[in-house]
Amino acid sequence: MAHRWRCSGLRWTPDGPVLVWDGGRRSALPWGKRVAFGVAEGSVRQCVGARGHVCPVGAVVSGRSTGARCEECARLDRAHSVAADTMADDPRPYHVYLAWFGPGMVKVGITAVERGSARLLEQGAVCFSWLGAGPLMAARRTEELLRAALQVPDRIPYAEKRAVRAVLPETEEERAQEVREVHARAVVLGGWPESLTREPCRPVDHGRHFGLSRPRAAFGDVVELVPGGAVSGELVAAAGPDLHLAVDGRGVVVLDTRLMTGWELMPLPREVSAFTVPAREFRREQDGLF
Repeated sequence: MAHRWRCSGLRWTPDGPVLVWDGGRRSALPWGKRVAFGVAEGSVRQCVGARGHVCPVGAVVSGRSTGARCEECARLDRAHSVAADTMADDPRPYHVYLAWFGPGMVKVGITAVERGSARLLEQGAVCFSWLGAGPLMAARRTEELLRAALQVPDRIPYAEKRAVRAVLPETEEERAQEVREVHARAVVLGGWPESLTREPCRPVDHGRHFGLSRPRAAFGDVVELVPGGAVSGELVAAAGPDLHLAVDGRGVVVLDTRLMTGWELMPLPREVSAFTVPAREFRREQDGLF
């Protein structure tokens, strides 16, 4: 019987993306690598637990869930979460950033200064710049200021990010233009918290890091994994949690690695080239982009 592994998710390192497996094993993902695995027959997707602890009831979760947690574990995971505003007393300094994912897609967000740019890589930000740094609540107030005064969102759905990756501007200067424009408008706003130190606009580009300098157009993305299903393809790009795989006979399909967690996965033999999990084409109104 083939050895079975449980995926803990995708991580970004200075050398690029890696898949992490329960037990600490890591699989580096250089461009051109064959990504191939099968889902064990008869298996179910189990809740991954919360904050380092296994799910106490071993709950079964939906194959389409990107969180892979049952309702109770999801609640516990967010109980001490900056994103959920449950850590107002966090003493660490925070960065406020502007992130760009494609034309017309700039968002504002915050991340702990100690994390550097890790949060931006995890979100798939093609370009970003710091806006300021300071205490958590000052960073939160600045984030809200930009949402209210400039209508800059704090979330952009992954489906929208994926849809524009094949039509990004070619140069780093072009990709940085919207970040520069929003940064210039933000720093002249009144109402900035006094404890937040403003930072100059210094765009950082992840296009090459993600393999998006010469992207190959994706036709769609994986909906979910299923028992007995298989995935096999050549890695041509990656951004955030997404792997862009060139699949024989189908073109490029995007796999959100968050869909892999909670399943028992097995390596496919090298001679097997299969893709038998549900995938959907990008919506027709996006056809002009590809």
